[in-house]
Amino acid sequence: MSATLHLKIATPASVLFDSDQVTALRAEDESGSFGILPGHIDFLTVLTPSVLRWHGAGGRMQYCAVEAGVLRVNRGCDITIACRDGVLGESLEQLETQIQAAREKRLDAVRRSRVEQTRIHAQAVRQLLRYLRPGPTAANGLSTGAAGPDDTDANS
Repeated sequence: MSATLHLKIATPASVLFDSDQVTALRAEDESGSFGILPGHIDFLTVLTPSVLRWHGAGGRMQYCAVEAGVLRVNRGCDITIACRDGVLGESLEQLETQIQAAREKRLDAVRRSRVEQTRIHAQAVRQLLRYLRPGPTAANGLSTGAAGPDDTDANS
């Protein structure tokens, strides 16, 4: 049995943290907060959106805010966390600032996406109206928007 844990935190896009110098981990699931030390029984749980805390090399405390995820302990010393999104921090204050900046960036992206969706929707409605506008030569009273054989000048 090892005196340290190997901790890996990953998102679909990247590995946020990977070290074998972790002495203790604190996490949170639906049942509440729990700790993991070397020699822990194999374990699998779904994490709630929370802040993970662990003691790294030299006893330094480190943090990672996770949106949600799955934590797995294997062989009593390997901890793998797969999460949708996460932010690392050296202190809780720094982490709070980073989370706020990430949240604002995400909200800005959502706003830009909504503006683009609205623009595309309006463009589609204008195009439909152009094709559905009554025209003088359409047989059913609706213009197709394209010139047909009946649309040519009869005087030529």
